[in-house]
Amino acid sequence: MLSGRNFSYICTFYILLCKNMAVSKTRTMLVEVARQLFAKNGVSETTMNDIAEASGKGRRTLYTYFRSKEEIYLACIEDEIQIITTSLQAVMKMTIDPEEKIKTFIRVHFDVYKDTVMRNGNLHAQFFRNITEVEKSRRKLDQKETVMLVQMLSEGQERGLFTIKDIKRTAQVLQLSLKGLEVPYIRETVVNRKRRIEHVYEFLFYGLKGMGKGYDSLGLETEK
Repeated sequence: MLSGRNFSYICTFYILLCKNMAVSKTRTMLVEVARQLFAKNGVSETTMNDIAEASGKGRRTLYTYFRSKEEIYLACIEDEIQIITTSLQAVMKMTIDPEEKIKTFIRVHFDVYKDTVMRNGNLHAQFFRNITEVEKSRRKLDQKETVMLVQMLSEGQERGLFTIKDIKRTAQVLQLSLKGLEVPYIRETVVNRKRRIEHVYEFLFYGLKGMGKGYDSLGLETEK
C-alpha cells in the first residue's frame, strides 16, 4: 500500500503533469491562431490585440505566453520548421534500400516545403518577409538535413550502391541543390513537379554522362 507521503507525491506529480499539458495545449493554440492571422493579413498588419481576440483567450493570457508579436512570430516559424523536420525524420525511419530512401527523401523535401508555403499564403506573403529570422531557423534545419543525407549516402556506399569520394561534401552540395530548387518546384504545375523530381533522380544517380537524352536543362521532356 502507498504511504500518505508517497500518495501525496503522486498527486502532486499528476497535478503538475495536467498543468503542463494544459499550458502546452494553450500555447499551441495561440501559435496556430497567430500563424493564420499572419498568413492572411501579414505580420505587420496583425497586432497582439488581434491575436488575443481571435484566440478568445484575452490579452492577459496571450502575454503570459509571449511578450511580443515578434516572439510569437518566431514561435510560428519554429513550429513550421518542426513540421518539416518531423516529415524528413519519418523518411529516415523507413526500412527501405538507400537509393529508394534518398528518392523518397527528395520528394518529401519538396512536397513538405510546398505545403508549408501554401499553408501560409504564398511565396510573397508577409509571413515570409522577415528573411533574417526565417534563415536563422532554417539554417539549423539545413544542418540536420545534411546529416540525414550523409547517413543515407554512407549506407549506400557501404552496400556498394554508390561510389562517392567525399560523402560529407556531396551531402552538402545535394542539400544546397534541393534548397535552390524549392521555389521553382512550388511554382510548377503538378505534372512538371513530377518531371522535375525525376530529373533530379536521374542526375543524382547517373551523373552528367549517364543523363538521358529526353530531358532539357529544366527537367522537362523535350521533343524527340
